[in-house]
Amino acid sequence: MEYQALKIRYDHMKYIRCGNSGLKLPVVSLGLWHNFGDVNCFENGRSLVRRAFDLGITHFDLANNYGPSPGSAEENFGRILQKDFRSYRDEFIISTKAGYYMWPGPYGEWGSKKYLTASLDQSLKRLNMDYVDIFYSHRFDPDTPLEETMEALAMAVQHGKALYVGISNYSPEATEKAYDILRSKGVRCLVHQVKYSMFERKPETGLFSTLNRLQMGCIVFSPLAQGMLTNRYLNGIPRGSRAAQSHGFLQKEQITDDIVKRAKLLQKIAMRRGQSLAQMALAWVLKRTEVTSALIGASSVKQLKQNVACIENQEFTEEEIKRINAILE
Repeated sequence: MEYQALKIRYDHMKYIRCGNSGLKLPVVSLGLWHNFGDVNCFENGRSLVRRAFDLGITHFDLANNYGPSPGSAEENFGRILQKDFRSYRDEFIISTKAGYYMWPGPYGEWGSKKYLTASLDQSLKRLNMDYVDIFYSHRFDPDTPLEETMEALAMAVQHGKALYVGISNYSPEATEKAYDILRSKGVRCLVHQVKYSMFERKPETGLFSTLNRLQMGCIVFSPLAQGMLTNRYLNGIPRGSRAAQSHGFLQKEQITDDIVKRAKLLQKIAMRRGQSLAQMALAWVLKRTEVTSALIGASSVKQLKQNVACIENQEFTEEEIKRINAILE
């Protein structure tokens, strides 16, 4: 059956301007880090993208190495676009990144112009697209001059392969240098994508103030700490969960007694707010004025819909913030 997007898809989602730019992003975006690779069910991924768009999610985030296998998330998303969304392309913000290992040899990772340019060309082929909306340097390369990495990003814009560029996993100091280099080339560094959650608060120690001063947007990944800020691991590691799988980044050893104890205490606060732990954790990162959007993953349409519902209550009382900080300290 041919997909037709809901006419009311923009009625409830909230959209925020990304830094000092004209681009607005949904406060909740869909990340394809997991659940879209060769090891996953294609039709499930297709259903997730359909439902996400119907919920007002317009931003879909990828990277060259997402899968597994590396590249397969881009291939599958490209297939989904061709099957269901060809007429909706101008309503999508699609991002991809390059920086981590992708192919053997000296040109298959990090931040050289050779690697970034080749990787973006490969990503566009897998996605079956002429351009992406945002192209990121996925990580800082200590062995390549930052000027070269930023020149590769600027070339992507100048050659029409990306509308905007961003950086990910950069320090505050490297972020400011990258911003200045791109500005000297007439290109805006639109956004920084960083790991941030109740359990990972490092950006609060310097990066957020840098982004605020530079008027850059900020997209946070792993706002649910790969599921540790949900009710999934409160009573052990369920079969089929991310921590139970042989592939992926969340390991059983990371789910410590201390993490579970904190999560249970946070869940009690969430319940009083009329939210799930996941909804509260998403609302908590979104309360930061520096944060433009939170990237979520989902393994089911039900989970996706539940997490997007975090936008229904993003306000925290002073007492709630005090009690949450006491648990996290």
